[in-house]
Amino acid sequence: MMMNVLLLSLLPLLTGVCSLKLIPLYTRAGEMVVLRCPQKNDANTNLSWTSQTTQRMNLTSMSGQAADGSQMNVLLQGRSLVILRASLSYQGNYSCSVRNVSSQWFSLIVYEPQSREYAERNQYSTTCYTQESCTLYCPTANIPANDTSKIKSSRITWHKEGTTLPTPIQFPSVLEKDGGIYTCIRSFLYNGQIYNMSFTVVLEIQPSKHGKSKILSPQQNDVFLVDLGSKVVIDCRAVMYSEFDDLFWLSENSFIDTNESLPVFNSYSRTKYIDGIKMAASLVFRDVSKEDLLKKYTCKLETSQQNSSFITISLAEKGPPVFFPNVIVLCMLASGTVVLLILLLLGCYIGGSKFSSCNV
Repeated sequence: MMMNVLLLSLLPLLTGVCSLKLIPLYTRAGEMVVLRCPQKNDANTNLSWTSQTTQRMNLTSMSGQAADGSQMNVLLQGRSLVILRASLSYQGNYSCSVRNVSSQWFSLIVYEPQSREYAERNQYSTTCYTQESCTLYCPTANIPANDTSKIKSSRITWHKEGTTLPTPIQFPSVLEKDGGIYTCIRSFLYNGQIYNMSFTVVLEIQPSKHGKSKILSPQQNDVFLVDLGSKVVIDCRAVMYSEFDDLFWLSENSFIDTNESLPVFNSYSRTKYIDGIKMAASLVFRDVSKEDLLKKYTCKLETSQQNSSFITISLAEKGPPVFFPNVIVLCMLASGTVVLLILLLLGCYIGGSKFSSCNV
């Protein structure tokens, strides 16, 4: 096959058109291929095609507007030469000419249907990011143009590892397993027959550009001091990057309802920013009871792209008040009295008998 490619690439040099760039085109046997002349031609322009193939087709007689060569599996329309079903006999070099002046050369290589080399040459790459939405698009390279009015686009089908997939391919939140090699088949209708063009799309999955979803507060094993009989609200705050991520409270592994008439309920708020989503799940106690103090409460962040994360907290009753100011005052008075006695004794020692009041 490589020798054939080399020989085909030398043909324009042998025919004296070395100044023209040779455009390689690759197709699979049995599929449709389109060669499009880059020269814009008006209705009166004499556009013709020539070929150098093993089949030695005479395309000159088909030059002009919309000449129908369907009987020989070739169709000329507008600026395009369409081979409806390619075979090895169509492999070779083609040129389009305007007013007998060569405009462009093409080198058509036809591969066997299961050729690995064809899949590599006809490969298109795209990238999606985890936790983000993504859509796969079927390539449009060298498909019939608008001026090939007799050829109508019929449908697009997708395959991966032998499995037919629903169309279009849309991922609401990309997973690592979504990556891989996809085959896209474009089908076209002409003269009551279906003709196909296939493309290989390689989907690469990369980590989200935004980071990982995580709980910001509270912290693991935090204890909240509460008064019995009081209303208490504990907020669990998180940052996330997918509309499908969720944040909620559990009590002893049971989901806490959002019914506000219950003694304990859950409420939500969600704010979307350019760089992510901030969400708060509020654990609300209408009237804290002793039973509430006996339970553990868990805030759970559930995501489709990573393992779920948990933060568990508990409640504790506030102790009796301690009057620290009174204690401080008493300590200060006692300290002052001790200092005063020391000063008096020191004065008596220095003054000796001058101060009779120092005698005991």
